[in-house]
Amino acid sequence: MEVIFIKDLKGQGRKGEIKQVKDGYAENFLIKKGYAILATKSSLAKLKEEEEIKEKQDEANKQEALKLKKELESLTLTFKVKTGENDRVFGSISIKQIKEELSKNNYSFAKSVIKPTTSLSSLGFHTVEIELYKNITAKVKIHLIK
Repeated sequence: MEVIFIKDLKGQGRKGEIKQVKDGYAENFLIKKGYAILATKSSLAKLKEEEEIKEKQDEANKQEALKLKKELESLTLTFKVKTGENDRVFGSISIKQIKEELSKNNYSFAKSVIKPTTSLSSLGFHTVEIELYKNITAKVKIHLIK
């Protein structure tokens, strides 16, 4: 019996995958538990339609991320820090501080997508990478001043 997985099932199939399985397994487990549906002409057509919608949405999200990347890469965040002798910075700039500064500029990101490339503990310019989408990363300039 051929089924279409509508949920991921570890070791068996992923959502949207079409697989040939034994009749009893399909009827008594996969379909009954809501992991799969019977592969008919109408369900296959519906699956194809959903995939097309997903591709269009994916492309729209990608274009939005590229636009946002351009905006962010033209942005420079400036932090005024306390320094000791020889211009050594006390502590360093945290991801939380970067997130707050981005919020002041009307950009909202989770802390998990902000990744400093170097330690932000010296005066001057640094870069921070922000993961916007699959394989799309913006590099934001950070400027530490006295």
